[in-house]
Amino acid sequence: MADDNSSNPQSHGFAEKLKSWLSWSWTYVCAVWFAMVLTMIYVLRSPLKLQESVTAASMFLNTLTPKFYVALTGTSSLISGLILIFEWWYFRKYGTSFIEQVSVSHLRPLLGGVENNTSAGLFSSANGEVEQRPSVSECKVWRNPLNLFRGAEYSRYTWVTGKEPLTYYDMNLSAQDHQTFFTCDTQQLKPEDTVMQKAWRERNPQTRIRAAYQAIELNHECAAAYVLLAEEEATTIIEAERLFKQALKFAGKDTNLLVYIKRRLAMCARKLGRIKEAVKMMRDLMKEFPLLGMLNIHENLLEALLELQAYADVQAVLAKYDDISLPKSATICYTSALLKARAVSDKFSPEAASRRGLSTAEMNAVEAIHRAVEFNPHVPKYLLEMKSLILPPEHILKRGDSEAVAYAFFHLQHWKRAEGALNLLHCTWEGTFRIIPYPLEKGHLFYPYPGCTETADRELLPSFHEVSVYPKKELPFFILFTAGLCSFTAMLAMLTHQFPDLMGVFVKAFFSTLFAPLGFFADKMENFMPSCLWYQLTRI
Repeated sequence: MADDNSSNPQSHGFAEKLKSWLSWSWTYVCAVWFAMVLTMIYVLRSPLKLQESVTAASMFLNTLTPKFYVALTGTSSLISGLILIFEWWYFRKYGTSFIEQVSVSHLRPLLGGVENNTSAGLFSSANGEVEQRPSVSECKVWRNPLNLFRGAEYSRYTWVTGKEPLTYYDMNLSAQDHQTFFTCDTQQLKPEDTVMQKAWRERNPQTRIRAAYQAIELNHECAAAYVLLAEEEATTIIEAERLFKQALKFAGKDTNLLVYIKRRLAMCARKLGRIKEAVKMMRDLMKEFPLLGMLNIHENLLEALLELQAYADVQAVLAKYDDISLPKSATICYTSALLKARAVSDKFSPEAASRRGLSTAEMNAVEAIHRAVEFNPHVPKYLLEMKSLILPPEHILKRGDSEAVAYAFFHLQHWKRAEGALNLLHCTWEGTFRIIPYPLEKGHLFYPYPGCTETADRELLPSFHEVSVYPKKELPFFILFTAGLCSFTAMLAMLTHQFPDLMGVFVKAFFSTLFAPLGFFADKMENFMPSCLWYQLTRI
């Protein structure tokens, strides 16, 4: 058995080498086969009466009127134009070419092509053996720390615009979060807990609200039911705050419920203008539950402190959480950049800086901006109002467009309040891309920018929002090809319609020039090969 196991890697390696050799030789085999087919067609041109067929075809084409060629080229232009429109729409929606995707997915396996993905997930160990590299999820979706209230904020947007600000994927993630947060041990489920378990899974908001009332009828101290009503039925922040306070009375010692309710109460106080009270509630919550840093309550605290313009307190929070061992976020990186930019932005002038150079403080501010832009390159366009903002989703993808929308939605006002900060950002943010290596196989200060952010952001953000893509994708070959084909055939149709005689002369000259090398090659072959050999081949 040991011998068998030891021989398996050798046989597997031989099979892989044989397969790669066959794939390599397939191209040359096809070329040789194609050359042989052309040679046989030329040799058998007399028995097959190819010359007579070509002469008859040319006579038939000469009898056709220019109107036929106008219709032919016009139809070709129309078809290629329709393909171009479809390809452009598909590329804008899915970020890839439809023809290219079909070719890779369906035609490539038929032609024997295989993608070599094994090397990306393997690396050699010290003893030369190949080991599997542990996969790291680059596109983990996080709960938005500052997500809005569905009933009091998201629903108002829907009432006014008729558009849904949340995607089904985003709401489904929230339902899973709520089930995890608010569901007790399945062995000790009470009737109201069973009702609430089903309520979080319901897609229709009214069905969820009815289920919450049903749970309250079963037990008027069901805290999770009051949380659902505060989130989804309350149409004002005041009403939501009242329901959360009622839920807090019945939360008991359930840590998940306590943390969630107290955090939302702090957010209610922040939205109602009681900012100092909100800051105190957030600080108390962080002291009471210090191990729940993954909930990112410090990001709520940073935003509230910025509203108070308590910049020293903001710096103290950053000193604790902007650590190399802790995960970063757009809030951490851009708030750090804002504080450094604020110290120099009121007197910053691009003209003066180009004459005298940057001071130490200005250099620190520019480096902080470059660091923030490298972490999330989508944020500056929203802060500089080069792209329109939408309501932030309930979940975000770090370094993605969804995180940029969520950050700019709450922090744009703080950048505007710091005099000259946006001007400094405008003058320096694009310089980041000269520092980052391209292509993005490695980063400068952070890990390389993940390539899956576009797909995840399209799931999190509504369809009416144009997702920001980084790095900017080049147009696929087939879009450029169909655009050129459409333009060329349309030009031919117009010229043939306007100048039929001249175009006829031009086409004849073009084809005679095109087939001249073939005629030259045929004459050389006849002179090179003995006439008796040609005679014997034609007899065969």
